[in-house]
Amino acid sequence: MTLGSLGLAVLVMGLSCLLTRWLCSPAAPLALLDHPNDRSLHTAPTPRTGGLAIVASIVVGLLLVEATGWADVTFFMSAHPTRSGVWFWVMGSTLALSAVSFWDDRAGLSPAIRFILHGLAATGVVWGACLTVAAVSVPILGSFSLEWLAPSLTVLGLMWVANLYNFMDGMDGFAGGMTVLGFGMLGYLAWIGGSQELALLALLISAAAAGFLFFNLPPARVFMGDVGSVPLGFLAGTLAVLGVHDGVFDLWAPLLIFSPFIVDATVTLLRRLSRGVKVWQAHREHYYQRLVLAGWSHRKTVLAEYVLMLACGTTAVLYVHVIELFRLAILLMWVVVYAALAWSVRSVELKLESRRVAA
Repeated sequence: MTLGSLGLAVLVMGLSCLLTRWLCSPAAPLALLDHPNDRSLHTAPTPRTGGLAIVASIVVGLLLVEATGWADVTFFMSAHPTRSGVWFWVMGSTLALSAVSFWDDRAGLSPAIRFILHGLAATGVVWGACLTVAAVSVPILGSFSLEWLAPSLTVLGLMWVANLYNFMDGMDGFAGGMTVLGFGMLGYLAWIGGSQELALLALLISAAAAGFLFFNLPPARVFMGDVGSVPLGFLAGTLAVLGVHDGVFDLWAPLLIFSPFIVDATVTLLRRLSRGVKVWQAHREHYYQRLVLAGWSHRKTVLAEYVLMLACGTTAVLYVHVIELFRLAILLMWVVVYAALAWSVRSVELKLESRRVAA
């Protein structure tokens, strides 16, 4: 990573900070208020278009890279047309999702329409940019080819990551912190893996989220909204697929990094499906929401989640440096850790219920 890259990241963070501060005002032309509902943990109307600042700052950063050669990396004017095409599809699909998500924030879209549009964006990356996860490697056990299922499973995976990021954007500083730490770690893995483009884009995303996070930490003055959470989730999935496709890192590395979101959202979805509940309806059943409802403050909960994110990111970095046996041990360890964390959340809830009964 060059000094130019770091300087550009600082500029992007500063721009994001300024734009987010502007969007904090309910009087800002693009501001929309998030009114509390059945899913909310906040109690007062709060501006929810902070994601515009993140997306706009990333775009400005990429344009500066292309116009000035600032970071000695190019995305859209590569000497290899195929590579340029990949980035056009990736960023074009992301910006299309941003526009759709802003409209959803503003006017509301039905779940079916959102599903179709998210599917089209994911299809653009998979078939347009020709990016798929062709096989899944399990340490010690070997690699398992997905064969003809690879494109469809990759599309579904991208759609799921985009939506789970949106599901998990329900607490002050949560999705913003995951973006700063997650993309920061992903960028580091890309850098040591030799992909300067992937590393720089991940760094810019992390920097843009950091500028937003200044105003999103508890108590939040602004939320990122769907216009921020959906594109960021989509980018997390897309950069993971791109890194795996290019051989930069193993699929388990990005899965470990973003596992605080992936595990919570996936387990919660499966629990709701098992009860026959409509999964698209607003709810407060995610583990982080349950902690807040059980009496933990937003600040305490988000700090605990940050510790978890750092632990996951650190072990993901360790994962790429160790032998197969230790890689399998890391994955099995996190299965046990997440099971223990789920039990701990339930214990916190039971203590609250006991106090209520005693009162």
